[in-house]
Amino acid sequence: MRTGYTRREFLQQGLVMVSAATSVPAFLQHTAFAAGDPSHDVAGVPNERILVVVQLSGGNDGLNTVVPFGMDGYYTARPKLAVAADKTHILDDDRGIGLHPWMRALHEMIGEGQAAIVQGVGYPNPNRSHSVSMNVWHRGDRGHRMNYGSLGRAIDHLHAGDPPFRGGVVSQTMYPPRAAIGRLSQPMTIHDPQRLTWNAEHLAEDLARHSHRDPVENEGDATSYVQQQLRFIRRTQMDARLTSDKLVDALADEPLVTYPKNRLAQQLQRVTAMMRAGLHTRVHYVYHGSFDLHSQQAHAHAVLLNEFAESLRAFYRELKAMGEDQRVVTMAFTEFGRRVEENASGGTDHGTASPVFLFGPLATPGLYGVHPALTDDALDDGDLVHGMDFRSIYATVLDDWMRIDSRSVLGGDFRPVSGIFVDK
Repeated sequence: MRTGYTRREFLQQGLVMVSAATSVPAFLQHTAFAAGDPSHDVAGVPNERILVVVQLSGGNDGLNTVVPFGMDGYYTARPKLAVAADKTHILDDDRGIGLHPWMRALHEMIGEGQAAIVQGVGYPNPNRSHSVSMNVWHRGDRGHRMNYGSLGRAIDHLHAGDPPFRGGVVSQTMYPPRAAIGRLSQPMTIHDPQRLTWNAEHLAEDLARHSHRDPVENEGDATSYVQQQLRFIRRTQMDARLTSDKLVDALADEPLVTYPKNRLAQQLQRVTAMMRAGLHTRVHYVYHGSFDLHSQQAHAHAVLLNEFAESLRAFYRELKAMGEDQRVVTMAFTEFGRRVEENASGGTDHGTASPVFLFGPLATPGLYGVHPALTDDALDDGDLVHGMDFRSIYATVLDDWMRIDSRSVLGGDFRPVSGIFVDK
């Protein structure tokens, strides 16, 4: 056991001693970051701004989500699955664009100034594999230049400050999303709130048993580094226990609004609970799906879209009731869209471009980008051709919302989507 750890090293390394305990829930492994004193945040970084990422897993069918009812090719390609024009919620009557009929809540949010939709988002040389395409979105890189996730690199950018930033990524996925894994930062996972208990008292005891080893004076102080570390671990232990207790209590509280009964709504409700608990988490990661509907798609897709829209509306209603809605922007993405033509099983197969959604009262509402054309000469072997690189969405969120230099995160200069966060 090394005897010369400093307090700063413990912070920079994410409390290695604590995170080594397999009995500690992953959420508490970085308690010093997650529940840190906001006065220690990096100068110039707006600590109050929070990003929530919703992963629409499985490949959402963008054509039946943002419906191009004004394009003749849509009804030709989908004689059974196409959504009737008079059933949609109109977004752009001139261009013939509407929302799926089961997304009334999202249409109302746009009317209330709380949602924006970016059309035709994808990446060059698309891949129809779930794992490969999701990996591209998570890393924010089509090639192999980036070894860590895009969100992880963004938080690394803050961790590298002096003093080190506190407040990373909390994920509610079963396993940490690659998007949130960085060189300095690691995502914290809360998949099972029932396991949010502190059970690491033995760490301080283990350290105490080694306290007899070679004391090293610290600038004239006869107290050994090990003794200082022991006190620091005990303080961290107490902080972690209090954080755990606060979060468990917060999760047990009734929400301020009524949420729909689905998995996504449950996750978003936990986000507001964590905010009420006073955790200084910058990014929350949740998921919804699966949208991988190769057969009998119509009803199952409608249910998923309804759950998505209703859950986000309830989430922002509670944030407003808390007085916190101005602090939170939500980005919802999927790894790819679906093929233009329906298949013989009443579903759709893996495709390319799909819309991205941005929520929050500080996002300028409406449609952005151009819907991909559906004519034969505009398609790529039956697939949509994207008109917006997904990294432009990332640049928009990083530069204009999180106030993090997107070039340092994305390794290139990607033009943000104009107008979504004007003067915000």
